[in-house]
Amino acid sequence: MKALPDDLTQTPRHPIAVVAERTGLSQDVLRAWERRYHAVQPKRGAGGQRLYSDADVERLVLLSAATRAGRSVGQVARLSTDAITALVGEDAQARERRDPAEETASDARDVVSMSLALARMLDGAALDEALRRAAAAMGMPAFLESIVTPLLRRVGDEWHAGRLTPAQEHLVSAVLHDIITETMRAFVPRHGAPKILVATLVGERHVIGAALAGAAAAVDGWHVVYLGADLPAAEIADAAKAVGARIVAISVVYFEDRERVLGELRALRARLPADVTLIVGGNGAASLADDLSVMDARVESSVAGLLAELRRDRTDG
Repeated sequence: MKALPDDLTQTPRHPIAVVAERTGLSQDVLRAWERRYHAVQPKRGAGGQRLYSDADVERLVLLSAATRAGRSVGQVARLSTDAITALVGEDAQARERRDPAEETASDARDVVSMSLALARMLDGAALDEALRRAAAAMGMPAFLESIVTPLLRRVGDEWHAGRLTPAQEHLVSAVLHDIITETMRAFVPRHGAPKILVATLVGERHVIGAALAGAAAAVDGWHVVYLGADLPAAEIADAAKAVGARIVAISVVYFEDRERVLGELRALRARLPADVTLIVGGNGAASLADDLSVMDARVESSVAGLLAELRRDRTDG
């Protein structure tokens, strides 16, 4: 196929709706990447509408691929298109060169140990770089299961044992939260994708588990409505009904009042339509399993288990 002349590739002629369709990025994401990161600078038509060139579209496709591999759009948007092309190629080659399962598990343990060491040094920049490098090499689904989940478990154990300070624990949570929420935004759901609403209950401020569930669902093709932390059951139920969520996922990491948490979950289940699945995950969910079973709620404490539930629900639906 003959390449287009440079002057044609630079001619602004695509409206934002066309660019969203060609790149898989929502119009909101396109505007945000332009405003915050100057990823591309589309021209303006006579009526003020954005007009993108073929070169803009190509660059946006590359940026989308780079972020899906685990890179921060804020980092790669500063690079030239040629440099982004090279990075995307390297990421693809890294995925093709993945080691057998045993070596991959060993590598994952090394990343977790290194991340804990960097947390103790309070070196946030190095921690962010190490985790994003692992995500790019492993692919996001494996990263969530093999790195994020074990790292969160180790951090929790070390914190409870007094071997990590609150500042060190918060640093890990903050870095992971940024990476995971970027993943949710980078995976644009297809039209008509089933919706999952993710949140935590009143008093639960540990939001990283909820973000992890949302990212796993986004990678699996779900439309994620992520509400974050500390919401009453009534608000969660009303939001789920408003958006037409098929699944509501609640993260319970830590609680002091068991009956209060169970009361909120019962209220949530009662307010949700009968055909909406309620899934409860997090470190605190396992101790509630018997009560949750009675109220027709499912318990899933792993990414793999959550994905299995999502796929079963999508098939049944």
